[in-house]
Amino acid sequence: MKSYILLENLIFYAHHGVFHQETTVGNVYVLNIKIELDLEPASKSDNLNDTISYADVYESVKQEMMIPSRLLEHVAGRIIRRLKKEYTQIETLEVKLSKRNPPMGGQLDYASVILID
Repeated sequence: MKSYILLENLIFYAHHGVFHQETTVGNVYVLNIKIELDLEPASKSDNLNDTISYADVYESVKQEMMIPSRLLEHVAGRIIRRLKKEYTQIETLEVKLSKRNPPMGGQLDYASVILID
């Protein structure tokens, strides 16, 4: 049986981007994380030690989001590498990182990347 922890629509203000304005002014980013792992032990034990604390995951992600990068791909990749290193019980990990209103010369709600490992 597959099981997941989902962290949906985490909002961060950070300074990622290729253009000087993006790194100076910053922007709003929305992050969604899907963590596949075996949740059966936690479903039986009601013990946090049998799962992954999403509060701890959030803190790790927050730290990575505060490190400026030029590319969303780089930020998402760092998040995946860190979480897989910190939580060896992760089977697969999907990270969707979106930048609100990217500077493209046109109207756009989000530009996003999705990385799956």
